[in-house]
Amino acid sequence: MSMVDSFEKIPVKKFNNIKEGSQFIANEIAKLVREKNAKGEKCVLGLATGSSPKTLYAELIRLHKEEGLSFKNVVAFNLDEYYPMEGNALQSYKRFMKQQLFDRIDIDPKNCHIPNGTWPKEGIKKYCADYEHLIEEAGGIDLQILGIGNNGHIGFNEPGSSIFSKTRLVPLDNSTRIANSHDFQNLSKVPRIAITMGIDTILKAKKIILMAWGQMKAPVLQKAIEGQMTEQVPASLLQQHHDCIFVTDELAASELTRFKSPWLTGDCEWTPQIIRKAVINMALKLEKPILSLTNADYNDNGLSDLLVEKGDAYEINLQVFYMMRDSITGWPGGKPNQKSVERSEPFPKRSVIFSPHPDDDIISMGGTFMRLHDQGHDVHVAYQTSGNIAVTDEFVTRFLDFAVGFEHLKGINNDTSSKALHEATEFLRNKKDSDIDTQDIRDIKGLIRRCEAKATCHYVGLKDENIHFQNLPFYETGTIEKKPMGEEDIRLTMDLLQKIKPHQVYCAGDLADPHGTHKVCLDIVFESFRRLKANKEAWVNDCWVWLYKGAWQEWDISEIEMAIPMSPDQVMKKRYGIFIHQSQKDMVPFQGSDSREFWQRAEHRNANTAGLYAQLGLTKFAAMEAFVRWHF
Repeated sequence: MSMVDSFEKIPVKKFNNIKEGSQFIANEIAKLVREKNAKGEKCVLGLATGSSPKTLYAELIRLHKEEGLSFKNVVAFNLDEYYPMEGNALQSYKRFMKQQLFDRIDIDPKNCHIPNGTWPKEGIKKYCADYEHLIEEAGGIDLQILGIGNNGHIGFNEPGSSIFSKTRLVPLDNSTRIANSHDFQNLSKVPRIAITMGIDTILKAKKIILMAWGQMKAPVLQKAIEGQMTEQVPASLLQQHHDCIFVTDELAASELTRFKSPWLTGDCEWTPQIIRKAVINMALKLEKPILSLTNADYNDNGLSDLLVEKGDAYEINLQVFYMMRDSITGWPGGKPNQKSVERSEPFPKRSVIFSPHPDDDIISMGGTFMRLHDQGHDVHVAYQTSGNIAVTDEFVTRFLDFAVGFEHLKGINNDTSSKALHEATEFLRNKKDSDIDTQDIRDIKGLIRRCEAKATCHYVGLKDENIHFQNLPFYETGTIEKKPMGEEDIRLTMDLLQKIKPHQVYCAGDLADPHGTHKVCLDIVFESFRRLKANKEAWVNDCWVWLYKGAWQEWDISEIEMAIPMSPDQVMKKRYGIFIHQSQKDMVPFQGSDSREFWQRAEHRNANTAGLYAQLGLTKFAAMEAFVRWHF
């Protein structure tokens, strides 16, 4: 018997990935649009912005172009807009909606309503009341599409927003500003206030679909669905709506009880992985080493069925303890003539580290990177993108000033060079928020990161021929918005793999942001391997692929298959390697919701992993880097 309904207070539909989930929502919208059109009625949609609906809007465009879905009978009302914000600014939601949807379908522009970020402040109250009146005149919203913020906000209704709130001007929570700073050059440029539909306005919609993608949304999604209804988690107020569903991918749903602790919601198939997860979670909750867990602990924590099926707690404890113990190794490339997590043969191995940005290698697996080299393996690093958008204009200005000063100091008179430096300096001096960097500026920013990456590899001990800069085309747009994975990206990656024929590959498996660069880079590597395997390349069958996490997260300890311990000296050596990336030090653009520097994040994460192993009764190390193997 399933006990899911006793935990989940809002219906949830989980899909394998964002594409499948977006297709479901798009089909729901298409069905409603067609039903309304058949009746000769307008279909009123409430629409969201941000990263969550991008794939949904792409699918709606496909339905329009390939399956004839017309939006001529659609009236659209958007949830929110930054204030103040010019409509043509790069970060404007008006611009976002035109680029992502409205300009690519047949909707009447007069039917596209977006809060005005340029309305005079003294007239805002009247403007917001008029926006509410427009929705009422249209007959109310038939279907409201929502995303969810990391703090539970819907629209820009931050924690504490009243359930009776209507369209209004609101201050943005600092966590929201930090989370949204990836769209701006730095946090100081993120607006502090915004216009948003109220919670009461949202709840009046006849039907609501909230979408949530990625691991970062999992904790707050669990609170909204399984927690108490509270204004401190605005999305939880949707529990009282009569027709609301949440649509998620596997990662976003991972904290829901039926996925995190399936033994609590009904019959459970006790696979080794589920046993490991259940026992580790219980040990951490009780703050007891694995080998100290008792039959009473199992009975008191919902694991009596496991005892019935597998026997005494002592035997189960040993099974899980050995699984954890055997995941620890100081030899990431395998140890000659000794059983380890990795194969002992061949030795030494050819290893490729794929780094989505020019610093992910040292930040995420710097200790392992150095150990692979020190233990004699042929280590290659492939920097998948230029990382140019993550260099501030101020940092570029510093280099331009140096170049001009150097030419003057040495009496160099190169007209072409001087002209290029002058044009770059002038562009940055007069750059507006809506301007995209010129190719020259992007090249300079990319060169800065390239030099830092190369210096890091030299610090580890790599030769130049083992350093590969791919500059994958999908990334080179000059804006936050990237292109989808393309054939050229895959070809470049396949060519590199075919050239090296590695025995092991390391990739960033950080899927916290399903729209981010890491996700696209991982998909490119996966697709390259699938094609190489289909081409019957013999070396592929002997290549192991290990996934590391990025600067924001770590694997759940129950998932870790290889843990590389680090001494205090190795931790410091890794820190110094991260410091080489001076353009990313201190406050850098697009660093997400964590205000700490990258070296601080990495050290805290690695120390925490080591602490969890020790808490479970394993050896206490200063730090650990963790990996999960991908089977293809």
